[in-house]
Amino acid sequence: MASHRKSRPTGSLVAGLRTPALATAALTSVALLSQSAHASPAADDRPSLEEVEKKVDDLYRQAESATEKYNAAKEKTAKQRKRVDTLLDDVAQRTQKLNEAREQLGSFAAAQYRTGATAPDTATFLLADTPQDYFDQTQVMDRLTGRQKAAVDDYVTQQSETMKQRREATESLRTLTESQNDLRTAKATVQQKLTDARELLAKLTAEEKARLAAIEKRKQEEAARKAAELARQQQAEQQRQEEAAAAQQEQQSGASSGTGTSGTSGTSGGTSASDSSYATKADKALAFARAQVGKPYVWGATGPDSYDCSGLTQAAWKAAGVDLPRTTYDQVNAGTTVPLSQAQPGDLVFFYDDVTHVGLYIGNGMMIHAPKPGAYVREESIYYDGEGAIHSVVRPA
Repeated sequence: MASHRKSRPTGSLVAGLRTPALATAALTSVALLSQSAHASPAADDRPSLEEVEKKVDDLYRQAESATEKYNAAKEKTAKQRKRVDTLLDDVAQRTQKLNEAREQLGSFAAAQYRTGATAPDTATFLLADTPQDYFDQTQVMDRLTGRQKAAVDDYVTQQSETMKQRREATESLRTLTESQNDLRTAKATVQQKLTDARELLAKLTAEEKARLAAIEKRKQEEAARKAAELARQQQAEQQRQEEAAAAQQEQQSGASSGTGTSGTSGTSGGTSASDSSYATKADKALAFARAQVGKPYVWGATGPDSYDCSGLTQAAWKAAGVDLPRTTYDQVNAGTTVPLSQAQPGDLVFFYDDVTHVGLYIGNGMMIHAPKPGAYVREESIYYDGEGAIHSVVRPA
């Protein structure tokens, strides 16, 4: 092996002279590859368009959830402030009555002092920690006239009620402060989520925004297809029910002609009247909602220039004479839950496991809703965010 290493041809020496240049080139290539390897993770760290879309959607959903919490806190704050104002007014009135009772007792004390009758007892009473402690002494109570006794009783009652109302007012003020803190927290959360979403979208290139729009268009097309499918199913079900009702009526008519009695069903008549009443109210709610199409979504808004999702449904049904609660959390319990296959125009369609979005069903798998920040009140498929997003359907009247 050693002799083999010594016997090198001359050409090998020439090649050896070029080795530094080749080594330099190799090192340069390695350095470039190394830089590329280091640069690649930085490029890979950038989220994909699909990830950006999901993140933005999640942020909007979180903002909507925070909006409903804001709505609840705002409603609670308003009620609590009204409660505090009422209690404070009551405390002021009771304090006035307490002062009047104290003045009456003072007039008795002054009269007793002038006449010299039981002056020490009266003075002791006025200096006592509580009136009841003093009047528990039966020898003093025996000296009081009926009028004086009534005045003392009134004083004790007013003092007790005034202290009770003051305690309630203090507690209500504490609760009000907590509600106001919750309100500020929810508001800050909404604003932060919306800021994060806007920053993510602002980082997209024009090409990425175009691709994102194309993805959104495909989602809308799929949602429209699902809505059309639901419409066909509902129409088929309605036709089946109408045929069954016609067959039942024909059977009842035949039976009544044989017996000479009327075959009209009181139950079906009542149901028909109920359905007609609901349809009338629903038409009014839908007419109101359609008139709001094109107005902007604004979190916490209840109209007339802008709405959030539950603000729109509340206002729509109020136009029909039905009072709904303010938040989605409460609206979902403000009626009768029905299967999606039996949804009727006017029904409320709720979304997501945490019930943070709601729309007004208009039929054929479509609804009117205030979608999200940056969007406007519009008609859209109830499958706009996929079938799995639908939580429940509620008939509010």
